[in-house]
Amino acid sequence: MKRVIRSFSLIINYKTFVITALAVISTYLCFRFGLTAKFPDMLVGVAIVFPVVFSIGSAYTRRETALQRFADFKGHSIAIYYATRDWTSNKDHDLPARSRQVIFEMMKLMREMFKTAHDPEWKENETKMYQLFSSLSLITMELRNQGVQSGEISRASQYVSKMIIAFDNMKIIHNYRTPVTLRTYSKVFIYIFPIIYGPYFASTVGEYSPSLEYVMPVLYSFILVSLDNIQDHLENPFDDVGEDDISIDAEETTQLLA
Repeated sequence: MKRVIRSFSLIINYKTFVITALAVISTYLCFRFGLTAKFPDMLVGVAIVFPVVFSIGSAYTRRETALQRFADFKGHSIAIYYATRDWTSNKDHDLPARSRQVIFEMMKLMREMFKTAHDPEWKENETKMYQLFSSLSLITMELRNQGVQSGEISRASQYVSKMIIAFDNMKIIHNYRTPVTLRTYSKVFIYIFPIIYGPYFASTVGEYSPSLEYVMPVLYSFILVSLDNIQDHLENPFDDVGEDDISIDAEETTQLLA
């Protein structure tokens, strides 16, 4: 039940009620002063609903791609840990513990980097991330000193390479989102549409029973603003705000490895 309430609170927030109130006031004033007009209903679909649904679909596709890349990153990092633990003939070394610690630091840093948009620390954190990749690569090279064959070391190096590719893919998904112009266009029309359609809502007042004349502006406002809120929460799949965000579980992963 709490999760359902939280989901509703994410898609219906203060913006929903502000736009709804403005739409109702606009409808009342238009009816009060006799400003009525029959605007085409299809304008809503063409100008607003279609672009917003396209943005939501694009954001959801990006989230699914980010999930796949995170799975690649996590899977190959675990494979490297198993390599340092199981491939060596001599077990008296600290390679598994060191690789586990590097993996933990990488996932924790990645979680902090992707949670917000670019900030002054982004470049510094990105540099730290590649230093951790370097540390992990050096650990795979140390496998040679523990009796691991060169072919297996090459395979471990490929794991590191695939982790770097997965990280860069997630970084691109984080940095390059739905086109800014399309999002701005959608927001402008979503927020002004229920208000400028006041003459249309006022012209339909006589078609409803008393006390139901404001149902249309309320429904239009709730639907359009809710769609915009859904798109906002899907825009960054790493920010831990929406219900569908990606959780980078650094602590849980390292506990499983331990």
